[in-house]
Amino acid sequence: MAESMIPHYHAILKNLGENPEREGLVDTPKRAAKAMEFLTKGYRENLTDLINGAVFTSETDELVIVKDIELYSMCEHHLLPFIGKCHIGYLPQGKVLGLSKFARIVDMFSRRLQIQEQLTREIAEAVQEVTGAAGVGVVVEARHMCMMMRGVEKQNSMMRTSVMLGQLRASQNTRQEFLKLID
Repeated sequence: MAESMIPHYHAILKNLGENPEREGLVDTPKRAAKAMEFLTKGYRENLTDLINGAVFTSETDELVIVKDIELYSMCEHHLLPFIGKCHIGYLPQGKVLGLSKFARIVDMFSRRLQIQEQLTREIAEAVQEVTGAAGVGVVVEARHMCMMMRGVEKQNSMMRTSVMLGQLRASQNTRQEFLKLID
């Protein structure tokens, strides 16, 4: 895939008024193509392979929270990064998910072009799907380069999105417990 993008990056540099043959840029199209391939690797991953059987029987039925999972994604509108963290909470119902799999789920969906609202929903639905939890809550907090580097140029802006499923949506007490524990 990266190979086919190289001539396009070469053309972009040329259209910007740069000389893609100068020393500092001669390998840039190849590096940019490889970077884009890495930054969008989530398209080439799937949930089943990612989880790889790491769902375990457990009698735990209290809220489980994994917080401050870093994420790096790219907005679909400007192809600029947004960077932040994700907090996930779930109410197990006989099964728990291996801890590292939460970070892998966040990475898989983050490495796609999208808006933050969609990313938050995809993570919540994936955790729900693999765990069969009684409820799932996901909060994503991120800073968007499309808002910081261009347009309104607001350096201190941060977007927070949440998706609550099952008992975390239905029970205000459970939702409040989750939100309090991630603060």
